[in-house]
Amino acid sequence: MRAFGKHVHSVSSRPTPGDLALPPGLPYPDGWSALAFSAELKPGTVLTRQLAGEDVVLYRLRNGRIRATRPYCPHLGAHLGLAEVDGNDLVCPFHRFAFDPDGRCVRTGYGTTPPKAALAQLPVREVNDAVFVWRHHDGRQPDWEIPAWHALGDQPPQHAAWEMPGYAQDVMENAVDLGHFLTLHGWTRGELAAPVAFDGVTFHVSMRVQEEFPLLGRRQVEIEVDGYGLSCLHSDVRTPALGLEMCSLVMATMVAPGRMQFRQASRFSFAPPAALPPALGRTVSRSLSRLLSGLMFKWSCEFTAADFPIWSTKKYLSPPRLAPGDGPIGALRHWARQFYPQDHDHQERLSRPTTAARQNGHSAPSATTKP
Repeated sequence: MRAFGKHVHSVSSRPTPGDLALPPGLPYPDGWSALAFSAELKPGTVLTRQLAGEDVVLYRLRNGRIRATRPYCPHLGAHLGLAEVDGNDLVCPFHRFAFDPDGRCVRTGYGTTPPKAALAQLPVREVNDAVFVWRHHDGRQPDWEIPAWHALGDQPPQHAAWEMPGYAQDVMENAVDLGHFLTLHGWTRGELAAPVAFDGVTFHVSMRVQEEFPLLGRRQVEIEVDGYGLSCLHSDVRTPALGLEMCSLVMATMVAPGRMQFRQASRFSFAPPAALPPALGRTVSRSLSRLLSGLMFKWSCEFTAADFPIWSTKKYLSPPRLAPGDGPIGALRHWARQFYPQDHDHQERLSRPTTAARQNGHSAPSATTKP
């Protein structure tokens, strides 16, 4: 029997990815977007990443500073993702035109007078072990910043990245979607500790949950989440009974219509055992953090990855049909309007929210399942 060609595949029974099955449900959001982890950009490194359908070239100067630029050389259009860093200059591979840290052309490959040309540099920030680039639909400069959060423990962060269909707003909505933590992630109990607080480009969520730990049984977990714009969540997760704390940064970046890159960086710390002398307790704490951080990060990523098939195939519905117990999804969508062009066709219409939307936006509902 003749073998089938290696490029022949069986008929799929899987849902069609959302970016193939559906027209774009949301435009690109304005604001800061993470394009890399700091550890990916050693001095002299040049990376090409996508943001809102366009390439962005990131590079780190020999002095440690980071630059972001649009990808094409102003001389004859060579892609600068193929460039190299010479000292603190970016050198185009085509004719060896060099551009200084301010983006100005300072020499040519022939030793002739350089033209009055400059790179189209983009606002870039390095904060919280990640590199963020600013984009706004009308070209305005940054009018808010991502703060530097505390660094937990003394171990470097664990980090991972994925690309999938979906929207940055899906990731932000997850932080207030109380219901899905019970039905998808298996929490036995979860409640908002206080109403979600929206303040300008930020919001804050406090939750108390009950979670089952292997061999240890059910323990209470305290969660504090801060959202900045539509592409950055910072969470502190504490399990007091185990002395465990996790600090995570979750970042979603729109790279194409209906498609995003998702990045997560986490640090872990164990409190020194109270029964031990302080010095020994600190040693035990550091050792536990070092030994278990990889396992804890794997568990954290598996928890998050339960959402990936949903994000990758779901349709963005506007307006949604909300129900008590969902969490303040309606309120978050209202807040999220500020990050999109005001004339786009998919703007949320919540001027007369339903009773469920009002409840989810302004109360601290709890949702439980039977133990």
